[in-house]
Amino acid sequence: MEKIKLLKVEYLPKVLEQGILYVSEEFGIAGHLCPCGCENKIMTPIEPSEWSFKEVKNKPTLYPSIGNWQLPCRSHYWITNGNIEWSHDWSEEEIIAGREAEARKRKAYYDDLESKQVRKSIFRRVLDWFLMLLSN
Repeated sequence: MEKIKLLKVEYLPKVLEQGILYVSEEFGIAGHLCPCGCENKIMTPIEPSEWSFKEVKNKPTLYPSIGNWQLPCRSHYWITNGNIEWSHDWSEEEIIAGREAEARKRKAYYDDLESKQVRKSIFRRVLDWFLMLLSN
């Protein structure tokens, strides 16, 4: 398979059709059947620490690549502007390194989010203190 069409949905259907990328932006998930033809369902969470989704002229892009290392087909591909771009099969070392890089990226994202929340709460306390002074 070389192409994939976009279908935006609220809920992903139980039965997926080959050649369609179902995207629920409301629930932050995309799903499709593996383009190699093995019929396995591939689910990708859409959120800053996982995959990003972009649509241009109704053609979908998911980033980064999708590596189905846990499946027998071990397919590895990109979905870019509605095209399936096949990539090479990764070695076990590449898979481990990729998973470690993803874990670091995820940790950095959540660490940054947490530090922003702490800064915001400190700012909020100072603002509340200042507002209290003004009201007295």
